[in-house]
Amino acid sequence: MSTQSLLLWQDPAWQKQAHAWIRTETARRSIRITGEIEQPHMYPWSTVLRVPSNGGTLFFKATAAETVYESALTQMLAGWYPDCMPELLAVDTGRGWMLMRDGGEQLRLSIRPVKDVTPWNPVISRYSEVQVGLAEHSSEILALGIPDHRLAALPALYTQLLRDEESLLIDQEKGLTSDEWERLKDLRPRFERICARLADVGIPESLNHGDFHDGNVLVRDGRITFFDWGDASVTHPFVSLRTLFVSIEIALDLDDYSFTPEMAALLDRYLEPWQKFASQDSLLAAYPLSKPVASIVKALSWHKTISPLVGSLRDEYAWIVPEVLKEFLVYEKMLSG
Repeated sequence: MSTQSLLLWQDPAWQKQAHAWIRTETARRSIRITGEIEQPHMYPWSTVLRVPSNGGTLFFKATAAETVYESALTQMLAGWYPDCMPELLAVDTGRGWMLMRDGGEQLRLSIRPVKDVTPWNPVISRYSEVQVGLAEHSSEILALGIPDHRLAALPALYTQLLRDEESLLIDQEKGLTSDEWERLKDLRPRFERICARLADVGIPESLNHGDFHDGNVLVRDGRITFFDWGDASVTHPFVSLRTLFVSIEIALDLDDYSFTPEMAALLDRYLEPWQKFASQDSLLAAYPLSKPVASIVKALSWHKTISPLVGSLRDEYAWIVPEVLKEFLVYEKMLSG
């Protein structure tokens, strides 16, 4: 990542290249751009451009080098599951660029204003079915460079993460206290046992979206689109439930770590396709084990994203890794209770 204050996406030379590629790819498909290309948002790790055209609104996405594989992964997923993945018009996997059709409205627009999670029902069922199917493709997915967060690999990654004192903000504002840091290091064998117990349930590891919330699901005329796979990893599939339930806490104005009847019903829907591997009772027992694992996977994902940042950009996001590690301590304590 550049040490300059400006993001890459703000560089006029980069914008010129991106616009030229968009115009070339749309012209190749006889699509006419009908207005100015706009940049609705940008982050250190990605940007999106909105492209008005005579074929409807198109969207261009570019990702930073750390997640350049997102374009290849999205292309692969769209080949396997064209009914629920972005409709891609063009992909440049070398640069991490994608041009795609509009997938519709964010799911959250039908959830948060009315505080009703019912629209999640078909979404969670379809997502679970896709994960079951993708379990057979883990090797192909990992070959793209997707992070390997499988249960057998996690204890070593956990140890490595805790060695990066700079990222943990020990005894700094919004960081870990020394006591929390020591507790986390002491829990390394405990975490390894949790991973082993979860593996013993027999659920195959699969693709975890990594940021599975109501803003990363689009709905249009009944078609569901799962997009924004930049935080994806191969790990235990139940890890995906972490962000889902956090988004529901936000949507319903719930306290942290809530688990309402609505959430329980969604969990049952999610677990149904997995009953080909284990009984419902075993799956329900596995879910609490997945919670501390999900916290570590999320911490590793954020660590990967934040580590290349410098200066004020790093300061803006640095608190997230220690915060998610504190979440791990809460879930581990719940298992012990």
